[in-house]
Amino acid sequence: MPAGASGPDLARAVLDAAKARRQAAGTSRRRSAVRGDGERRLRGYSGPGPDPRDPQPLGAVLDKLVKARGWQQPAAEATVFGAWERVVGPEVAQHSRPVKLENGELTVEARSTAWATQLRLLAASLLQQIAREVGHNVVRKLHIHGPAAPSWSRGPRRVRGRGPRDTYG
Repeated sequence: MPAGASGPDLARAVLDAAKARRQAAGTSRRRSAVRGDGERRLRGYSGPGPDPRDPQPLGAVLDKLVKARGWQQPAAEATVFGAWERVVGPEVAQHSRPVKLENGELTVEARSTAWATQLRLLAASLLQQIAREVGHNVVRKLHIHGPAAPSWSRGPRRVRGRGPRDTYG
């Protein structure tokens, strides 16, 4: 390399040196190029056998994308909500619904207080089913609530306070 070279002259000298090293090693240009993710990208026609350039099923491509981007945890959390019936079974799914998943704690709302009690008794087996379907440590704890109590504050005009106490007595 020239001692005082700079800019385009330096770039040309580096390129010439690289070409000379390649010719000295006796290697020719390869037919494939290396992509940024480390896989070789083949050029030309794929031929009769299976090839990574062949059309791929959408699910396989999405799995690669999710893995490459590190979206496994959000995808598993979304599966809890999107496939609730498959995750917990049709009978439990008919009487409950997931409400919120935050920091590994899933809040489930039951259709009735009796089902809320039943789900609390089944909490350990539900956690095992969820772990089996969507992966371990996605849901670590269940919070099971019954249905919301009826609201007595109806209508556009409402009187604040304890309300009528002689209605039921």
